[in-house]
Amino acid sequence: MDNPICSACGSKMKRNGHTSSGATRWRCKACGASCTHRIDTAAKRLAEFLSWLMGKSAQSEMPGEGRTFRRRTSEFWDIWPIAPWTGEVCDIVFLDGIWIGRDAVVLIACTRDHVLAWHLAQSECAEAWAALMMRIPAPAMAVSDGAPGLAKATRAVWPKTRIQRCTFHAFCQVKRCTTSRPKLDAGVELYSLAKRLLKAKDADAAAAWLADYASWCSKWERFLREFTLKDGRKQYAHERLRKARHALNRLVRSGELFTFVEMAQEHGGMWDSTNNMIEGGVNARLREMLRMHRGLSTIRRIKAIFWWCYMHTESPLPPAEILRIMPTDDQVEGLFASASRKHERNDGAPAEYGSGIIWSEFHMPTEYRR
Repeated sequence: MDNPICSACGSKMKRNGHTSSGATRWRCKACGASCTHRIDTAAKRLAEFLSWLMGKSAQSEMPGEGRTFRRRTSEFWDIWPIAPWTGEVCDIVFLDGIWIGRDAVVLIACTRDHVLAWHLAQSECAEAWAALMMRIPAPAMAVSDGAPGLAKATRAVWPKTRIQRCTFHAFCQVKRCTTSRPKLDAGVELYSLAKRLLKAKDADAAAAWLADYASWCSKWERFLREFTLKDGRKQYAHERLRKARHALNRLVRSGELFTFVEMAQEHGGMWDSTNNMIEGGVNARLREMLRMHRGLSTIRRIKAIFWWCYMHTESPLPPAEILRIMPTDDQVEGLFASASRKHERNDGAPAEYGSGIIWSEFHMPTEYRR
């Protein structure tokens, strides 16, 4: 039986009639204090909401086509799940962003096992990456797909952290320039070299790859310098091959291509060379969730990502604690002041929110925003 506990003395209370509104009155058997007690079902409804959001069931399959469900759970769309500060120091952190429309991206950091932190921004700039990194102790190595601004943010916030460029993304960057069926001999050889990146997993394979790439650059140097004159301006004949070579040269000079090999030599163990952990384990599942619940507004898609990330942290709180701790729209001062006002973009397309959001106020380096 759900007998409440007296707030004055801690003893059990018993029923003592009803109030004028019909609510049950409870009286303490020890001290005589009286009160009413209503069961709060908010935590149970939040659990129901999260079960739907993380699952694959459609509201149209619910009784009443989900009208009752929407009424019972609408208040939880006002909550912003914030990543807790754990102070966990990790060997490897995987970094990537998932775009929600043209002006919003959620930057995510995770380990092999769970999500560490996330940050809502308007672009993948250095300032946004730095805001995410400030919530995480500096790892030994960070794996990324070469997002813009990330290297600059890493130098500022994690100066001792080594960066590993995802070798699969490096291969894809070459493939975009050569295609999977290159016609020129130089393109065939470069594409073959790029595919070998995916199999270079130790120091010997990395050294062999660097040597073969240097030989390729030397062999085709004169070929890649060929140009024609168009309207009095120099135009290279093999611009796409030059672009692929420039991208690989930048990675070789920075040392980001085989950082995982150097880390294995210095510290031992296996170090990741690709960003597959976050691409397949986080981003793919987030896209699947948004696809299963398509039709959500931009703001709700962002919050759905926040909810997924929070529920996949190392130790998510129970629903009752989430309701007590997490901030709501009303508590995030001025963040979405422009979100509720529809306006037109410069190109005439309607937007749900604009550049007036004070993004920096939403992300705090403390454990939670109180």
